[in-house]
Amino acid sequence: MKKVLLALSAIIGISSSVMAQEVIDDVVDIETSNVKLEVITPAEPVNESQQEIKERKKRISELNDDVAYAKAVNSMKRGYFVVVADYIQFGHAGFRDYNIDRNSNFVLVQGEDGIIQFALLNGSPGVNGLGGRTDKGTVYNKRIKYENNGDVHLQYEMSSRSMTSRVYVDVTVYHNSNQACVQVWGNYDMTFYGELLPYRDKEHRNK
Repeated sequence: MKKVLLALSAIIGISSSVMAQEVIDDVVDIETSNVKLEVITPAEPVNESQQEIKERKKRISELNDDVAYAKAVNSMKRGYFVVVADYIQFGHAGFRDYNIDRNSNFVLVQGEDGIIQFALLNGSPGVNGLGGRTDKGTVYNKRIKYENNGDVHLQYEMSSRSMTSRVYVDVTVYHNSNQACVQVWGNYDMTFYGELLPYRDKEHRNK
């Protein structure tokens, strides 16, 4: 089963308007799926033409994409997931940073608990000591919207004592994949682009 590792140092709790910094070397190994789906890859037929090989590989890729999409949408509906960013963008059409660590740049939802974190590899310690900031708060006003083309949106709000105002979040999973876009605005304005994966940490596994 597919797993994702997130360093505990990347999930720094905020206890007041001044962010505390922690350095924890342990790594949490988290199951990333509550959906047991098994994709069986058929044996390669003999005497295939190049066109048949191409079509077979395309069908397998589409099947894998469909499974990833189903798992992503299911985890959104359940409210336990993480979007690990391949790159982030500041503002609506601003600077894009591709030189980031996926384990340190993510949007996490665990029921009514949420974390938004970014950490830039620019040499600056930032507010959270990782080159960015970490906001941990309460998730509420969740709404799911389905597009005719298969895209699925989860919209919610998040508030915490570390932020001057609430933030609004719009998570979009694109049809037939687990690729996602997370727009965050309110307290700050940025967008995360990456995979949406089922995720349930130890605190929430029995909920």
